[in-house]
Amino acid sequence: MRVLFDTNILLDALLAREPFVANAAVLFNAVEAEQIEGFVSATTVTDVHYLVRRQTQSLETAIDAVTRLSALMEIAAVDREVLEQAIALEFTDFEDAVQVACAMKLGLDAIVTRDVNGFTNSPIPVLSPEDLINRLFE
Repeated sequence: MRVLFDTNILLDALLAREPFVANAAVLFNAVEAEQIEGFVSATTVTDVHYLVRRQTQSLETAIDAVTRLSALMEIAAVDREVLEQAIALEFTDFEDAVQVACAMKLGLDAIVTRDVNGFTNSPIPVLSPEDLINRLFE
């Protein structure tokens, strides 16, 4: 299964955010075990760097987070085509629209996020971490 990871799942794992870290860790482990092919958008990588640095007050921790993501996940390009598709989706949250447009361009199977409601009308299936974990272990 080829899955785009939303920013909130990545931050849950990288910052050990309770009570969400356990599910995020299961999903990261599934990527490491090649049960899932994990993707993140290029813009998510910059967001993760910014948010980890702000949360931890550590440039080194932010760089470690980005390095770990780059080693673990495939990076989906955000180019003019993706941005135009995101605009055409007419989502209220442009960041979510960019995630969907990235997943569409790559023909991914799903997006995993804790904000499933933010992706209403997505042409790509959107799963909560629990839903994706259940699918993995069915």
